[in-house]
Amino acid sequence: MKPITDKEKQRSVCEHETDAQGVRKFQTELQPASDYEKELQRLADSGNLRDLPHLHPDGCRMHTSEGCLLNLSSNDYLGLGNRTDWHTEFLQSLKPEECLFSSTSSRLLTGNYPIYDEVEQLLANLYEREAALFFSSGYHMNTGILPALTDSRSLILADKLVHASIIDGIRLSSARCIRYRHQDYRQLEQLLEKHQHDYDRIFIVTESIFSMDGDIAPLPLLVDLKKRYPNVLLYVDEAHAVGARGTRGLGIAEEQGCLADIDLLCGTMGKALASMGAFVVCSHTLRRYLINKMRTLIFTTALPPIQMAWTRFVLLRLAELDDRRRHLLRMSRTVQQALTARGYTSPSESHILPVIIGDSHEAILKAEDMRRKGFYVLPVRPPTVPEGTSRLRLSLTASLTEADVERLIQAL
Repeated sequence: MKPITDKEKQRSVCEHETDAQGVRKFQTELQPASDYEKELQRLADSGNLRDLPHLHPDGCRMHTSEGCLLNLSSNDYLGLGNRTDWHTEFLQSLKPEECLFSSTSSRLLTGNYPIYDEVEQLLANLYEREAALFFSSGYHMNTGILPALTDSRSLILADKLVHASIIDGIRLSSARCIRYRHQDYRQLEQLLEKHQHDYDRIFIVTESIFSMDGDIAPLPLLVDLKKRYPNVLLYVDEAHAVGARGTRGLGIAEEQGCLADIDLLCGTMGKALASMGAFVVCSHTLRRYLINKMRTLIFTTALPPIQMAWTRFVLLRLAELDDRRRHLLRMSRTVQQALTARGYTSPSESHILPVIIGDSHEAILKAEDMRRKGFYVLPVRPPTVPEGTSRLRLSLTASLTEADVERLIQAL
């Protein structure tokens, strides 16, 4: 065997020391992970730690380890998600060129199949507006539109309780933002008056049905406010209203008679309409501008053509679902009256009914009690809602029967 030279010994020692240093450096780099563990423990101690549930949904029922529960946490407001008759009819109506399960690229590359243009034209016709633009999700929509349309010379005036996706879009923009008190339109008017000459553009941003409280914005009042100032645009997210409200299912703007007066009217397909994606109806100019400036559109793979074909299938049947909408509204009013009679304060005017508990731990215990009684109800806790307002969020669907509602009232 060849003897090891002094030079080789020295190199071996150096390499060992280098390896040891690398291990120490690696361990040091991993050290901050303990901060994550501390934060997880803090969340657990405060009752706000979350885990992904293991579930088997079945229409308005939910199969869990606790048994078969009535599902009161779904956004399937019209109960279309389990319409097997529609599924069969849709699959039989598919054209071969629509049976594609991937678009393979963004719409600005090769992903803009004809079905996209068909759906957007259908939406524009339904809303009697110039144009529509479709996105891969509601999150993409709300995080993309405002950053694209605003700059440092813009001001966003957003309701304090707008959805987290809108807040993230505001954060991604370079505009200044002031969040006015929830549904405090006197304060909003004061802000408009104060800042009308300070910015090139001002955006009023609101939901129509607010996702956590279930209350409804007076859109004609907001339209009137924005018309008083030449540089103001109105952005309304109808995510929880599209399909569920309005004679033709077009949302609160249809119900309140102001479809033509909202500059950016946004909706989603993944709730009442049992599909995927989101859309905005707007002017031709705004549509073209978004196509060129909206990063969450430009850099996102388009939805598969078969998904867009299903969206078209549902939209063409939207007007014929009015019986379901009326049934949902009747049940919502019945539960709301029962909550009021039991001493709960609820601002809801819709199918989203909060049962305000206050403390996070108490909300968890109440949700567990409801599950023992046969209802799949989830606690909603900070940061989704403000501290001290943890709640059960009852999300009703048109699949529920009057007997289901009566059983729910008794359980509450």
